[in-house]
Amino acid sequence: MKKYVCDVCGWVYDEAEGCPDAGIAPGTKWEDVPADFECPLCAVGKDSFSEE
Repeated sequence: MKKYVCDVCGWVYDEAEGCPDAGIAPGTKWEDVPADFECPLCAVGKDSFSEE
């Protein structure tokens, strides 16, 4: 599983952990995260994340 880091604030999306607070189950691959996902810390979109 991969990790993706927010280019703005450094928050990390870990595919293994998902983002339960945003309704994204553990094991959800980044490409399967909804297009309107926003960073839970700074609210930027998916296009502001880079593979770690």
